[in-house]
Amino acid sequence: MQLLFHYNWLVREEWYSWCEDLTEEELLKNRTGGVGSILQTLFHIVDVEWSWIRLILGKEDFQENFDDYKSISKVRELDARFHKEVEEFVNNWDKNLESNKFYDLQSDGSHSIDTWGEVMRHVIAHEIHHIGQLSIWAREIGKKPVSANFIGRGLGTH
Repeated sequence: MQLLFHYNWLVREEWYSWCEDLTEEELLKNRTGGVGSILQTLFHIVDVEWSWIRLILGKEDFQENFDDYKSISKVRELDARFHKEVEEFVNNWDKNLESNKFYDLQSDGSHSIDTWGEVMRHVIAHEIHHIGQLSIWAREIGKKPVSANFIGRGLGTH
């Protein structure tokens, strides 16, 4: 599991660099699918990762407002601020945490019961899903997307 988080973080950083060549208009252009724009999708990935980790730890979750982060540098700053807490939790993950129960309050007032392992895998899959959307949008604007390849990233040494 830790390797897939590290993979996501490496790919995310490559997407940030990729975005530096785009205009603000291109970064903020509303697109089909996803949560709106390229930048808003990156913001969403960061926010969701941090929120889920805080929730399973029983910490307060508060929603950042995308309007405060409408540049690649501001999304990177937010990521750096959240990343320390996320990385510490991920790096200290062990198999004994897998079956811890997470009680998720649903919008109808009911609770679903999931395990921490399920939540962590959801966070990984969530980012990979949105990175796929970014890849499609990259091709739509005529740019080569960031490679999604796990191989060749040196992750076997983690």
